Amino acid sequence: MSGLRRLRSQVLPASIIVVWVLLLGSHVRREYFAPELEKLAAAALALNPGTSFYTLRMGGRAVGQATSALDTVPEGFLLEDFMSLELPALGQTGTAVARSRVDLDPSLQMRAFTFSLDSEVGRFQAEGTVRGDTLLEVDITSQGSSQTVSYRLASAPVFAAVVPIRVAMGGGLEVGSSTRMPVFDPSTLSTRSVEVRVLEHDTLVVPDSVMRAPGSARWEPATYDSVPAWKIAEMFGGVSVESWVDEDGRVLRAESPLGFAMEKTEYELSTQALGDARLDGGASTDEDVILATAIQSNVDLTGAEAFDELRFVLSGVDLTGFDLDGGRQTLRGDTLIVRREAWNQLEPGYGLPYPRMDLREALQPEPLIQSADPRIVKLAEEITARRASWAQNPRRVAEELTNAVYNMLEKEITFSVPSALQVMESRRGDCNEHTVLYVALARALGLPARTAVGLVFVNGAFFYHAWPEVWLGEWVAVDPTFGQFPADASHIRFVVGGLAQQVELVRLIGRLNIDVVEGVTNAD
Repeated sequence: MSGLRRLRSQVLPASIIVVWVLLLGSHVRREYFAPELEKLAAAALALNPGTSFYTLRMGGRAVGQATSALDTVPEGFLLEDFMSLELPALGQTGTAVARSRVDLDPSLQMRAFTFSLDSEVGRFQAEGTVRGDTLLEVDITSQGSSQTVSYRLASAPVFAAVVPIRVAMGGGLEVGSSTRMPVFDPSTLSTRSVEVRVLEHDTLVVPDSVMRAPGSARWEPATYDSVPAWKIAEMFGGVSVESWVDEDGRVLRAESPLGFAMEKTEYELSTQALGDARLDGGASTDEDVILATAIQSNVDLTGAEAFDELRFVLSGVDLTGFDLDGGRQTLRGDTLIVRREAWNQLEPGYGLPYPRMDLREALQPEPLIQSADPRIVKLAEEITARRASWAQNPRRVAEELTNAVYNMLEKEITFSVPSALQVMESRRGDCNEHTVLYVALARALGLPARTAVGLVFVNGAFFYHAWPEVWLGEWVAVDPTFGQFPADASHIRFVVGGLAQQVELVRLIGRLNIDVVEGVTNAD
């Protein structure tokens, strides 16, 4: 595989890019707190229904459009968000369309929601209903597979797009004020604690109407509106998403650490900006969603498979909370030692299926890892049945699954919330798709497997990447995206887990520095 193809196959847009655009643009998450509901209901009566249009940018380039519509309905409100993305990525354009719809009661608490994400590989959909104030039931659908997940919550839920509205209606738009709340994100099926801080007060100028430019077919602003605005920061895990909102809590402008920005405008101007971007041709490095997040290396690690061990000095970020120490990785201060396991010397010490209960989480199905689905089980058995003599050997099965997934999937950047069944049907994707399918197949055979996420060296830089780890007496990294077993020592694991955990990587972007200080080979 050429270096460019290898780079295209390994990047991690699905979890990081999509989740962050959702956090920024359509606010597809919810927060849970319920103080002063009667006061909120009274204040919400003053909310002005209406539709806001936005341009989404990466660097200075328009990459999408968003719409947010708030309407009054009997006994509450209806909030509908729409977002369309066209993201430049290594000469390709990844597309995704996200929609959310939430039914709110008079005090802005959620009664029900629907969220969907459509991409080149299919649709992911989650529908949730609140029952008895604190029980949230979510139906998840992907590639014909449906599952129901229940969440017992400490307090009644409020949809995430309502966070700034809730702060405004609660009288919290005062510089220096702070509110902390748990937030549920249906795109990652997780909750997290979020702190909302009010940072500044100012006046923003936004387009209020448009007209045709004299002698031209192009649109231009006809009038502007000066809007009192408050800058708020939504903070979690060391990451801050900053937005300017008006007195009703409606977003005027926002940006994220990933380089995305969102600005309120008129529909015609947003459409025109996206059309201009399509005509401009290739994106610059700052506008490419993959290249903009790369970390340059001080050492060329081409042929990293030759190294039995690599040492890195990590700086620029607080490393607390990351899964850097354990297994093949040893953290000593700011120095990380990564060793490549000796594959043929591994002694798993068990036969498949794994016989004990201590690794149960690494064997069970998950909402997007449908390892118990008959279609996944059948594929896993087909991959190993031809060599039944070693079908109970964990190391041989891990090797065969690596080769099978590597050869099965076309290497292609996708912007999706991947599920194993969806990947099995589409037979294409980037590192996330390779990993989720591998983990599902492994678990279907009783081989403990989990998702690792971090960085890998490709073409002179470190890029964000996902790969599986399997239990072979210890957690061993394999990489079906690159066809490696074990994965080379340039794979630096920061996080273990699915989409909810992968969001934590965002706090590394633009901050982390990596210096390669030593490499050890067999010859050494």
